[in-house]
Amino acid sequence: MTDRETRLNELAEKYLPTEMCDRFRTRADVYDRENRFFDEDLEELKALGYLTLFVPESHGGPGLSLFEVSRLQQRLASAAPATALAINMHLMCTGVVKAMNDRGDDSLNWVFDEVMAGEIFAFGISEPSNDWVLQGSNTEAVPTADGGFELTGVKIFTSLSPVWTRLIVHGAVQSDDDGIAGPDADEPAEGELVYGFIDRDAPGITVSDEWDVLGMRASQSRATVLDGVVMRPERVSRVIPAGKHPDLLTFAITSNFQLLIAAVYAGLAARALELGAAGLHKRMSAKSGTSFAEVPEARARLADAHLDFMPVTAMIDAYSRDFDELVDHGAGWPLRLVGARIKAAEAARRNAETALMCTSGSGFGNKHELSRLYRDAAAGLFHPPSADAARPMYAAALLDG
Repeated sequence: MTDRETRLNELAEKYLPTEMCDRFRTRADVYDRENRFFDEDLEELKALGYLTLFVPESHGGPGLSLFEVSRLQQRLASAAPATALAINMHLMCTGVVKAMNDRGDDSLNWVFDEVMAGEIFAFGISEPSNDWVLQGSNTEAVPTADGGFELTGVKIFTSLSPVWTRLIVHGAVQSDDDGIAGPDADEPAEGELVYGFIDRDAPGITVSDEWDVLGMRASQSRATVLDGVVMRPERVSRVIPAGKHPDLLTFAITSNFQLLIAAVYAGLAARALELGAAGLHKRMSAKSGTSFAEVPEARARLADAHLDFMPVTAMIDAYSRDFDELVDHGAGWPLRLVGARIKAAEAARRNAETALMCTSGSGFGNKHELSRLYRDAAAGLFHPPSADAARPMYAAALLDG
């Protein structure tokens, strides 16, 4: 075993020991059935320092790399996908700050100190009917005289809704009645995008009670309504043009979001293969007089799923290591990042379906873990960008010079 893999095993046992993962897997069924948040999982993760994984040693954390955290997230997702998906949003925020710090921008290092003090960060970017995602916003951001903004809009799929205390959000700059947004070089221009953080106790925040969905139910990713919510000037991170405008913050967000989401679905896909194999061993064939694990057709079906899955983890490993090592893929980065996440989500859905076929009728029962995994995997259809939205990017890379 290489030194790298030895270290990964040590990290797994330190932050996600086997007995804890077993408890998470048992509770995942309860959370799903009761449609409630993973409070107990969260407390155990906090106690082991899981929420501080990206915090550098200089700020009191372990300073893990994206590669290391993505491996841990695969392990967590194999036990409790909804817990892993929601925790991702906190880790993504801290991973963004680490990525910026690694590249010489320490403007958000205050986040590390707040994480060590117990604050929980979440991701408030997705909006209804906003397929621009990071390149645009339906949320209005009206400048205030002190350099802050008042935000009004709706953010959807806000994971960690019951517990987040800090939320990264963006909005499109609007003029107020005094015309603060304008042509002055020191003032944000109409239509520019502001990125920053808001506090949970800021007036004007309403968190929806509605969260009754097909899968990933324990994430409690409810909508967040902003009504004139103040983003204090010291919490404003960026004001950048809308559209395809290169910026370290949005690059760091895209990289952490896509690869950590990919890790969750990779972990789910791996667990589905395990359950599929167990299902074949358990079922007996009246025709052959053996378990279905020895039936050629059944073996081939599981083998195909395994073969298709292997490149997914390789993509996540390679791209996260490149990111950690500051490799410059230039315009090739979005192709890699989005591709890893789409392929991981596809593998999760395909493997869950294959595993259901391997377990036959028992897996179709709601008491079986696969029933939940199959529904959890469906959530992979909704992370931006969708395959339809991404295809033009891949076509353009080959066809448009």
